[in-house]
Amino acid sequence: MGLLIYFNGKLIPEEEAKVSIFDHGLLYGDGVFEGIRGYNGRIFKLDEHLYRLYASAKAIMLDVPLEFSELKDAIVQTVRANKLRDSYIRVVVTRGVGDLGLDPRKCKIPTLFIIASRIELYPADIYEKGLDVITVATKRNLTEAVSPAIKSLNYLNNIMGKIEANNAGASEGLMLNHLGYVSECTGENIFIVRRKSLITPPVSAGVLGGITRETVMEIAAEIGLEVKEMDITRYDIFTAEECFLTGTAAEIVPVISLDGRTIGTGKPGDITNRIKKEYSLLTMSEGVPVYE
Repeated sequence: MGLLIYFNGKLIPEEEAKVSIFDHGLLYGDGVFEGIRGYNGRIFKLDEHLYRLYASAKAIMLDVPLEFSELKDAIVQTVRANKLRDSYIRVVVTRGVGDLGLDPRKCKIPTLFIIASRIELYPADIYEKGLDVITVATKRNLTEAVSPAIKSLNYLNNIMGKIEANNAGASEGLMLNHLGYVSECTGENIFIVRRKSLITPPVSAGVLGGITRETVMEIAAEIGLEVKEMDITRYDIFTAEECFLTGTAAEIVPVISLDGRTIGTGKPGDITNRIKKEYSLLTMSEGVPVYE
């Protein structure tokens, strides 16, 4: 049996969930989305993800067709209908059906759909052994152009970076901004550990303000690390004691090398492992309950 998809107000079989070829989300990437995780029958950080979804929509003058509480209920309903206890949830809002021109005013009704399924970005052994990363030539979008703070359907900037990493045989690509500072990887935020400090680039460096990123910063502060948001270079990563990536789908992924240079001991570090453990405990105990 296939998935049930929430599509414009109704739960329908996945084979019936179809977007028009005139939808501007398809034609132009005009829309926003969120990826959300469910653990142990609870949806983790649901409010935080929806705050970001509505902020992204407001930034591009897109009306989300459901109120906040209604969208929360729709997400819970979709997960429950698919009988999932551990899940990956994708919420998508597009500009809707229009004509072949760019003008968003031609799109009268936004399209909204919710997919509740599963996801696995990296093999299990990557989380134990660590990830090799390379720096890609594609620069992160300028904040003054398509702001990385908007989680939009236009992910071509990230995809170009991912293609470069794939072609080089690497699992992930590090993206720099136009000034040469580290921004983020193609799908995850990046952290380094240096002298009992946890350091990550600021949002102004072209970073998406990740929900997992924020959670990890809170965990780090609670376990006694000094948390810093500051511009960093590849040199800072080369010479870091530890490095890891964070993302809703990826969770926390240790990084053991950048551009062929070993980071730290070449193995996931103690602080990375401690944060991974604390994060895992958090995901299993917090969240909006699906089954009550």
